[in-house]
Amino acid sequence: MVAGGAEGVRAERLRLLKERLSDNPFFTDEELAQLFGVSVQTIRLDRMALGIPELRQRIRAMAERAHGVVRSLGAREIVGEIVDIELNSRGVSILETTEDMALERTGIVRGHYIFAQADSLAIAIIDSDVVLMVLANSKFKRPVRVGERLVAKAEVIRTIRGCDRVVQVVTRSGDEQVFRGKFVVSTMDNGKWRIAEVNGVARDGGR
Repeated sequence: MVAGGAEGVRAERLRLLKERLSDNPFFTDEELAQLFGVSVQTIRLDRMALGIPELRQRIRAMAERAHGVVRSLGAREIVGEIVDIELNSRGVSILETTEDMALERTGIVRGHYIFAQADSLAIAIIDSDVVLMVLANSKFKRPVRVGERLVAKAEVIRTIRGCDRVVQVVTRSGDEQVFRGKFVVSTMDNGKWRIAEVNGVARDGGR
């Protein structure tokens, strides 16, 4: 009876674990262990039973698929790892912050790395060989420290005159928002820049 109950509990945990990772593949084993109230080793065994690889392997596999569709940037020009993308619509990237990104005395990550992650993601989701950032309105919500994993999500929220787009990017560490911005990006059409009138387009990007 007890064994059957234990098996039932594990089966339910496996079902929920698969569901959670389907909704959010960026959970670490430590976060999942805390979420389910079990040990990290238990989560690892559960993942193995489900055939789900560890976080780094999941991110690597997703990034390889995403990079194959990006036209506007080379792999080395992207800050972070793009793990999900739908051209001209949305995208997701992950940045693992390291010591070389931070101020030596404080361990606070330099703002230009956080901005560059958002900037490169906003450009990468546009389906064009050449994309130019023409306007940015951004706000840093709080300092980021070394070791935090930043998940940036970009979405095209407006098209201007058929070719230029307003892209909103929100970056979070866990459930907490650390950066928000709106970017106006312009593409090259027939060898000529077609930059739309952008006065007021990116207003209130820091809200």
